[in-house]
Amino acid sequence: MRGRMGRAAAVCAVLGVLWWASVRLAWTGVGCEEWGCLPPALGLVVAISLALLAGFALALERVGVRPGRRVALVAAGVLVVLRLAGESLPSWTSPLADLAAAAAAFAGAGALAAFMTEPGVARWWKVVAALGLAALLPVALAASLARYGL
Repeated sequence: MRGRMGRAAAVCAVLGVLWWASVRLAWTGVGCEEWGCLPPALGLVVAISLALLAGFALALERVGVRPGRRVALVAAGVLVVLRLAGESLPSWTSPLADLAAAAAAFAGAGALAAFMTEPGVARWWKVVAALGLAALLPVALAASLARYGL
């Protein structure tokens, strides 16, 4: 199980770096200076993210983390929760710190997805992991309200 989680974390970290670089290039290429260009820019980010999700499934299958599609979908769900919870954190001033944070988030999502889709793990451990992940959202909201107020 640890090998499966490690492989999933490594693949997802590499794909996280690729996602970060692709999105950064897309935002730079669009050169958004006004609100009118926001929908095409966001559409491009969504297209990149969906293409990378398909790449997750293929890459995970390639390294023996099966079923790759299910692990990729769970990892995508974990990434959504981590992204929402990360909104309460201060923004990074360094692109390298932002890159490291993206790689760490993707690696954590991959490892957690591999754990949650492992057939040998007891169901109650999966429930505990899902509840812990879901608990991040109210904790992040409370931290944000404590920092910035209403």
